Amino acid sequence: MLDLILACFLGIICGAFTGIVPGIHVNTAGAIVFASSTFLLGFLSPEFLCVLLIAMSIAHALIEFVPSMLLGVPEEGTALSILPGHRMVLEGRSKEAIRIVSLGGFGSILIIIILLPIFAFVLPTVHAFTKEFTWVILLGVSLYMVWRLSSGKKAFYWSLLLFILSGILGWTTFQTPISSGLLLMCTFSGLFGISTIMFSLNDNSFIPHQNKFYDLNLNKEMIKGIFAGGIAGAILGFLPGFGPAQGGIIAQELSGGSGENETENFLTAISGLNTTDTLFSIISIYLIGNPRSAIAVYMNYLIETFSVSHLLLFTFVSLISVSISLIICLKIGDSFSKLMQGIDYKRLSIFVIILMIAILFIFAIIYEASIPYLALILITSTGLGLLPHYLGVSKSHLMGVLIIPAIIIYFNIFINAIL
Repeated sequence: MLDLILACFLGIICGAFTGIVPGIHVNTAGAIVFASSTFLLGFLSPEFLCVLLIAMSIAHALIEFVPSMLLGVPEEGTALSILPGHRMVLEGRSKEAIRIVSLGGFGSILIIIILLPIFAFVLPTVHAFTKEFTWVILLGVSLYMVWRLSSGKKAFYWSLLLFILSGILGWTTFQTPISSGLLLMCTFSGLFGISTIMFSLNDNSFIPHQNKFYDLNLNKEMIKGIFAGGIAGAILGFLPGFGPAQGGIIAQELSGGSGENETENFLTAISGLNTTDTLFSIISIYLIGNPRSAIAVYMNYLIETFSVSHLLLFTFVSLISVSISLIICLKIGDSFSKLMQGIDYKRLSIFVIILMIAILFIFAIIYEASIPYLALILITSTGLGLLPHYLGVSKSHLMGVLIIPAIIIYFNIFINAIL
């Protein structure tokens, strides 16, 4: 038992590191652990490595919101949080933003654990029924959200155009032999990171004094956001083709909220989604035999028979990990918030842009990818990412970069199945 406790704490430390350092994805660290498993299993148990992996992924999922919101450095799971989180930072509410995402991630894990028996009974049936019609669900949800987030006909047409253009960008980009992780880093940096920072610079934004006092009330609307994140995370864990892009759309709709509560509810839901998706990708191994993430795939290989005892162990590890990660997230977030107050916003923004580009091209050299091609993708995605700011529409529609390729893939699977 002591060895599993040690594995849990080591995983949390590794997850905190991968979450706070831009460009280092938890799947990269997981791949290193898995690649070394043949050697490590000589003196460590499979359960030790699995506990390490899940603690690392939970910690990463929560703590990665700190650089995402405060610095504008996106990953797939946090891309939608950048604009509302960045807005709160520019309002001097960074401490409040960090507490909102921490509460969302922690609360949604609790909700999922409480509702696990219900999900275990209902969702496998739903998964079997909807498997062949994933493309229809994706298309329907996407069109509904484009309409739902548009304020009028003109906004709807612009939103639909951006959704389609981002989808074309995604489909074209992912046809290349370049690593999908590197391509995601490139497109998300442009669509949601660099473009948001550049617009803030153009808007003459500055970092105001960050209020050390914050008014955060766990009201009915925030609880609704926590439930929305948990349910969206559960849907991601069972429906094929659904990722953070589609889950973000579902969480955005379920979280509701209006007026001054809209941003807070959305951040709560997105954080809950990102964290519970990690847990449900593990749970889905037992319930439907379908690992839903790279970390879950590694765990599925490490454990020959995934039993109820494994499910209970990993659920408990997830609860411990998110509890400790919540404290780490608050400490790191507050430290970042204090440091940012004495820094010139324009210089910080330029530094972050340069850092993102440097990290991207360092990985390009490591993976021996075409630098000119990645530069073209980065420029294109940045230009596309600027358009919503000037058109006055939601940047959520740019998630078509992942949704449209998924629709095409599952439509082809459906066609091949009926032929």
